[in-house]
Amino acid sequence: MAPDLPSRSTLAPTLALALALAATGAVVPVAPARAAPPVAVPGASVGAKTGLPLPRYASLKTDRVNLREGPSKDHRTLWVFQRAGLPVEIVAEFETWRRIRDSEGTEGWVLHSLLSGRRTSIVTAPRAGGKGDGKGDGKSEVKAETSLYARADDASAEEARLQAGVIGSVKSCSGTWCRVIVALPQKRGDVDGYVRQERLWGVYPYEKVE
Repeated sequence: MAPDLPSRSTLAPTLALALALAATGAVVPVAPARAAPPVAVPGASVGAKTGLPLPRYASLKTDRVNLREGPSKDHRTLWVFQRAGLPVEIVAEFETWRRIRDSEGTEGWVLHSLLSGRRTSIVTAPRAGGKGDGKGDGKSEVKAETSLYARADDASAEEARLQAGVIGSVKSCSGTWCRVIVALPQKRGDVDGYVRQERLWGVYPYEKVE
Protein backbone atom coordinates (compact mmCIF):
# COMPACT_ATOMS: atom_id res chain seq x y z
CA MET A 1 0.00 0.00 0.00
CA ALA A 2 1.26 3.40 -0.85
CA PRO A 3 2.13 5.54 2.14
CA ASP A 4 0.03 8.57 2.95
CA LEU A 5 0.99 11.56 0.86
CA PRO A 6 0.86 15.19 1.91
CA SER A 7 -2.28 16.91 0.72
CA ARG A 8 -2.20 18.96 -2.50
CA SER A 9 -2.99 22.00 -0.44
CA THR A 10 0.46 21.84 1.17
CA LEU A 11 2.47 21.12 -1.97
CA ALA A 12 2.79 22.71 -5.36
CA PRO A 13 0.82 20.65 -7.90
CA THR A 14 3.90 19.53 -9.77
CA LEU A 15 5.65 18.34 -6.60
CA ALA A 16 2.54 16.45 -5.40
CA LEU A 17 2.29 14.69 -8.75
CA ALA A 18 5.95 13.71 -8.65
CA LEU A 19 5.59 12.20 -5.16
CA ALA A 20 2.51 10.27 -6.18
CA LEU A 21 4.24 8.78 -9.19
CA ALA A 22 7.27 7.85 -7.14
CA ALA A 23 5.10 6.07 -4.56
CA THR A 24 3.60 3.84 -7.25
CA GLY A 25 6.97 2.94 -8.70
CA ALA A 26 6.50 4.99 -11.83
CA VAL A 27 9.47 6.66 -13.41
CA VAL A 28 9.50 10.35 -12.68
CA PRO A 29 10.84 12.37 -15.60
CA VAL A 30 13.39 14.97 -14.60
CA ALA A 31 13.40 18.23 -16.51
CA PRO A 32 16.84 19.02 -17.93
CA ALA A 33 18.65 21.90 -16.28
CA ARG A 34 18.60 25.12 -18.24
CA ALA A 35 21.89 26.14 -19.78
CA ALA A 36 23.34 29.33 -18.38
CA PRO A 37 23.09 32.25 -20.80
CA PRO A 38 26.32 32.92 -22.66
CA VAL A 39 28.56 35.51 -21.09
CA ALA A 40 29.84 38.20 -23.42
CA VAL A 41 33.60 38.11 -23.58
CA PRO A 42 35.23 41.45 -24.36
CA GLY A 43 36.77 41.29 -27.80
CA ALA A 44 40.47 41.72 -28.37
CA SER A 45 39.64 44.67 -30.64
CA VAL A 46 38.65 46.94 -27.75
CA GLY A 47 41.09 49.25 -26.02
CA ALA A 48 41.73 48.24 -22.41
CA LYS A 49 42.01 51.87 -21.31
CA THR A 50 39.17 53.55 -23.20
CA GLY A 51 36.89 50.70 -24.25
CA LEU A 52 36.92 52.14 -27.76
CA PRO A 53 37.49 50.03 -30.89
CA LEU A 54 40.99 49.12 -31.97
CA PRO A 55 42.16 50.02 -34.46
CA ARG A 56 40.45 53.38 -34.99
CA TYR A 57 41.28 56.63 -36.70
CA ALA A 58 42.11 59.95 -35.05
CA SER A 59 44.10 63.03 -36.03
CA LEU A 60 47.02 65.02 -34.66
CA LYS A 61 45.96 67.95 -32.52
CA THR A 62 49.07 70.12 -32.85
CA ASP A 63 51.84 71.01 -35.30
CA ARG A 64 54.48 69.23 -33.24
CA VAL A 65 53.99 65.66 -32.04
CA ASN A 66 56.88 63.45 -30.93
CA LEU A 67 56.58 59.85 -32.03
CA ARG A 68 58.40 57.73 -29.45
CA GLU A 69 59.79 54.23 -29.48
CA GLY A 70 57.83 53.25 -26.35
CA PRO A 71 55.01 54.52 -24.11
CA SER A 72 56.97 56.98 -21.97
CA LYS A 73 59.08 60.11 -22.34
CA ASP A 74 62.12 58.04 -21.42
CA HIS A 75 61.97 56.37 -24.82
CA ARG A 76 63.78 58.00 -27.71
CA THR A 77 61.97 60.06 -30.31
CA LEU A 78 61.68 58.26 -33.63
CA TRP A 79 60.01 61.04 -35.57
CA VAL A 80 58.49 64.48 -35.13
CA PHE A 81 55.19 65.12 -36.90
CA GLN A 82 54.73 68.75 -37.89
CA ARG A 83 51.29 68.73 -39.44
CA ALA A 84 48.20 69.33 -37.33
CA GLY A 85 45.17 67.45 -38.62
CA LEU A 86 47.21 64.57 -40.04
CA PRO A 87 45.11 61.39 -39.84
CA VAL A 88 46.61 58.53 -37.85
CA GLU A 89 45.39 55.10 -36.85
CA ILE A 90 45.41 54.13 -33.17
CA VAL A 91 46.43 50.48 -32.88
CA ALA A 92 47.16 50.05 -29.15
CA GLU A 93 46.70 51.74 -25.77
CA PHE A 94 48.81 51.89 -22.63
CA GLU A 95 47.79 54.20 -19.80
CA THR A 96 47.97 57.74 -21.24
CA TRP A 97 49.83 56.63 -24.36
CA ARG A 98 48.57 55.51 -27.75
CA ARG A 99 50.44 53.55 -30.38
CA ILE A 100 49.69 55.07 -33.76
CA ARG A 101 50.39 54.35 -37.41
CA ASP A 102 50.51 56.92 -40.20
CA SER A 103 49.52 56.49 -43.84
CA GLU A 104 53.04 55.35 -44.73
CA GLY A 105 53.07 52.62 -42.10
CA THR A 106 55.35 54.35 -39.57
CA GLU A 107 54.42 53.35 -36.00
CA GLY A 108 55.24 54.67 -32.55
CA TRP A 109 53.80 56.01 -29.30
CA VAL A 110 52.33 59.44 -28.57
CA LEU A 111 50.55 60.99 -25.60
CA HIS A 112 46.79 60.75 -25.94
CA SER A 113 46.46 64.48 -25.22
CA LEU A 114 48.15 65.17 -28.57
CA LEU A 115 45.40 63.36 -30.47
CA SER A 116 41.97 64.55 -31.51
CA GLY A 117 38.84 62.58 -32.28
CA ARG A 118 38.21 64.87 -35.26
CA ARG A 119 38.12 62.77 -38.41
CA THR A 120 40.40 63.78 -41.23
CA SER A 121 41.68 62.00 -44.30
CA ILE A 122 44.60 62.20 -46.68
CA VAL A 123 44.36 61.69 -50.42
CA THR A 124 46.31 58.63 -51.49
CA ALA A 125 48.23 58.09 -54.69
CA PRO A 126 46.70 55.56 -57.08
CA ARG A 127 48.33 52.19 -57.42
CA ALA A 128 51.30 51.97 -59.71
CA GLY A 129 50.07 51.84 -63.28
CA GLY A 130 46.60 52.91 -62.20
CA LYS A 131 44.60 55.66 -63.83
CA GLY A 132 43.36 57.52 -60.79
CA ASP A 133 39.84 58.68 -61.62
CA GLY A 134 40.26 57.69 -65.22
CA LYS A 135 41.04 61.23 -66.34
CA GLY A 136 44.84 61.13 -66.22
CA ASP A 137 47.29 59.50 -68.57
CA GLY A 138 47.80 56.60 -66.15
CA LYS A 139 51.56 56.73 -66.61
CA SER A 140 52.65 58.49 -63.45
CA GLU A 141 51.62 57.54 -59.94
CA VAL A 142 53.02 60.79 -58.52
CA LYS A 143 51.26 63.17 -60.92
CA ALA A 144 47.88 61.45 -60.85
CA GLU A 145 45.18 63.46 -59.08
CA THR A 146 41.85 62.73 -57.46
CA SER A 147 38.63 64.52 -58.36
CA LEU A 148 36.62 66.45 -55.78
CA TYR A 149 33.03 66.46 -57.03
CA ALA A 150 30.11 68.74 -56.26
CA ARG A 151 27.96 65.69 -55.49
CA ALA A 152 28.51 62.01 -54.78
CA ASP A 153 28.37 61.28 -58.48
CA ASP A 154 31.12 60.91 -61.07
CA ALA A 155 28.94 62.79 -63.53
CA SER A 156 28.62 65.88 -61.31
CA ALA A 157 30.72 69.01 -61.64
CA GLU A 158 34.35 68.77 -60.62
CA GLU A 159 35.16 71.28 -57.88
CA ALA A 160 38.91 70.63 -57.78
CA ARG A 161 41.69 68.18 -58.52
CA LEU A 162 43.48 66.94 -55.41
CA GLN A 163 47.05 65.76 -55.34
CA ALA A 164 48.19 62.89 -53.15
CA GLY A 165 48.92 64.13 -49.64
CA VAL A 166 46.13 66.71 -49.46
CA ILE A 167 44.39 66.58 -46.07
CA GLY A 168 40.69 67.21 -45.67
CA SER A 169 38.21 67.30 -42.83
CA VAL A 170 35.78 64.39 -43.09
CA LYS A 171 32.17 65.49 -42.66
CA SER A 172 30.44 62.24 -43.64
CA CYS A 173 30.95 58.98 -45.52
CA SER A 174 28.40 56.68 -47.10
CA GLY A 175 30.67 53.69 -47.55
CA THR A 176 31.37 54.66 -51.14
CA TRP A 177 31.74 58.44 -51.07
CA CYS A 178 33.02 60.87 -48.46
CA ARG A 179 32.11 64.51 -48.11
CA VAL A 180 35.26 66.42 -47.22
CA ILE A 181 36.32 70.03 -46.77
CA VAL A 182 39.80 70.89 -47.96
CA ALA A 183 41.77 74.13 -47.82
CA LEU A 184 43.14 74.92 -51.27
CA PRO A 185 45.33 78.01 -51.68
CA GLN A 186 44.54 78.18 -55.39
CA LYS A 187 40.85 78.42 -54.51
CA ARG A 188 41.53 81.02 -51.80
CA GLY A 189 39.60 79.17 -49.15
CA ASP A 190 37.91 75.94 -48.20
CA VAL A 191 36.28 73.75 -50.81
CA ASP A 192 33.43 71.41 -49.91
CA GLY A 193 32.90 68.35 -52.07
CA TYR A 194 32.82 64.59 -52.48
CA VAL A 195 35.65 62.11 -53.02
CA ARG A 196 35.46 58.41 -53.65
CA GLN A 197 36.11 56.73 -50.31
CA GLU A 198 38.65 54.30 -51.75
CA ARG A 199 40.94 57.24 -52.56
CA LEU A 200 41.22 58.38 -48.94
CA TRP A 201 43.33 57.14 -46.03
CA GLY A 202 41.73 57.93 -42.69
CA VAL A 203 38.44 56.12 -43.25
CA TYR A 204 37.98 52.38 -43.53
CA PRO A 205 36.59 50.75 -46.68
CA TYR A 206 32.79 50.85 -46.57
CA GLU A 207 32.85 52.68 -43.21
CA LYS A 208 29.93 55.03 -42.64
CA VAL A 209 30.66 58.33 -40.93
CA GLU A 210 27.92 60.67 -39.83
